[in-house]
Amino acid sequence: MASARTERLLNAPIVPTLLRLAAPGVLLMIFQSAISITDAYFVGRLGTAPLAGLALVFPLIMLLQMTSAGAMGGGVASAIARALGAGRTDEARALGVHALLIGVAMGLAFTLFALLLGPSIYRALGGKGAALAAALTYSNVLFAGAVSTWLANTLASILRGSGNMLVPALALISASLVHVPLSGALVLGAGGLPQLGIAGAGVAYVCAFSFASLAMLVYLLRPGSPLRPRRADLNIDVRMFREILRVGAISSVNAVQTVFTAVILTGIVGRFGTAALAGYGVGVRLELLQIPLVFAIGQALVAHIGINIGAAQGARAKRIAWAGTAIAAGVSLGIGLFVAVFPAAWVGLFSSDPSVLQAGSAYLRIVGPFYPFLATGVALYFASQGAGRMAMPVIAGTLRLVIALAGGLTAVALGAPLAVIFAVIAFAMLVYGLFTGLAVLRSKWPTEG
Repeated sequence: MASARTERLLNAPIVPTLLRLAAPGVLLMIFQSAISITDAYFVGRLGTAPLAGLALVFPLIMLLQMTSAGAMGGGVASAIARALGAGRTDEARALGVHALLIGVAMGLAFTLFALLLGPSIYRALGGKGAALAAALTYSNVLFAGAVSTWLANTLASILRGSGNMLVPALALISASLVHVPLSGALVLGAGGLPQLGIAGAGVAYVCAFSFASLAMLVYLLRPGSPLRPRRADLNIDVRMFREILRVGAISSVNAVQTVFTAVILTGIVGRFGTAALAGYGVGVRLELLQIPLVFAIGQALVAHIGINIGAAQGARAKRIAWAGTAIAAGVSLGIGLFVAVFPAAWVGLFSSDPSVLQAGSAYLRIVGPFYPFLATGVALYFASQGAGRMAMPVIAGTLRLVIALAGGLTAVALGAPLAVIFAVIAFAMLVYGLFTGLAVLRSKWPTEG
């Protein structure tokens, strides 16, 4: 018999349900954005080199979060949602156990990856001297505890798969409230704690996610929890791994593509000088602030669509996908049009340098109106996770990467102005959104009864 929460996701009006599911995630993303901002503030007080070191590690941290929360996390939430929608609660419990095993294995893999390849990656990104030393100090501490991040995001995904968005949000918000003061105290030395410098930010990061993991594990294992594992659920079953990985593994490819695209575009724009790079960075920062909002809607889509697919309500699942996409694209359209018309309102918050203002304003005028296509692609990526159909969204991400890379390098080789590079970025967004939308429109989503 389906739980009351599952029944609501199967029968309640779509838009109000989506908004209710997404609300905790939006609040969470506001708090988690504060972590990035405050860490930069605290570390920035140590000097330029530590701040540069923080920036060097950011792409790998972004990859850690995107794979554990959005990619593999989407695979976990999708598999559990589809099982619950079909009334297979025992399978949902077993999937949760196997998801945690995947989380531990992936966390350890990230630790080895960062320790072994981190130095080479940071050098390739331009790190040297004191900045490289700071990056390695921060990276080694943070990624030594990568399992804590994977466990926290995996547990959050297990709960989200059941339609429970509030508890994961509260646990991770509480972790943010732990992280911010602890990071400041450890980085700068306060409250009787030792001054660890940039390493303190890494210690705070690991402690915060460990706290969140423990809180969600206690909630999951509480008496009466429908997802609390039983003895039979502890048996290893390759089918359970396959059910999670068929969505999570291919979604991870998309996460790698996204990070790689960001790194490559930064390198291309950097050829036009420091002011161009700074202006581009300010513009991209606005995109990065929109992604968490779309992510919150996307996580709601994974659970809402997955449960409906499991209950053989494919037509309703498609309606949910388009409703969520319309919400995400509408918000991004409003933001994009505003900054396209008034770019200085955003760029001026970060710099008064005329060259930076000029480059940043040009970026927002050209790229801003195309933000809805980026939001469309990202929202439908999550919707496709819920349906267990990830091939076409990943191909769309590959297409965006190829267009941005090939177009950007060609423009540089031909001596084109910076505006052409920005136009290539905008065109890549356009293709990404349209291709993903067309793929979902034409696809036949599965129904499982």
